[in-house]
Amino acid sequence: MVPVEAMIQELLDALGIKAPVVVAGLSGGILRALSRHRYKVREMVASPICGALAAAYLTLPVVHYFRATGLPVPATDDDTTTLAAAFLIGVSAMWISDIVFEVVVRRFKPGEEE
Repeated sequence: MVPVEAMIQELLDALGIKAPVVVAGLSGGILRALSRHRYKVREMVASPICGALAAAYLTLPVVHYFRATGLPVPATDDDTTTLAAAFLIGVSAMWISDIVFEVVVRRFKPGEEE
């Protein structure tokens, strides 16, 4: 019988996702969700998920872009740089998701008839 961890790792590998990057993005999303003064259930659930997804798919392209453009990125420890970028992308994705959620709620919320 295949252990659950191996199955999850195989799934992430098939999707092209690195597990530590997802955890860093998830952590950024959790931090962002907990730092809000007004807690809403949708933010508490959606923020970590958005942070993890954004980090999973945007971290490696962003790190490669920074290196290709010559921006000063520490090259001594590649994993640390990648995980730090994943965390920051996870936190930044929350600001973007907050804006998107507000636009969607305002657009589809039943308006008051005058």
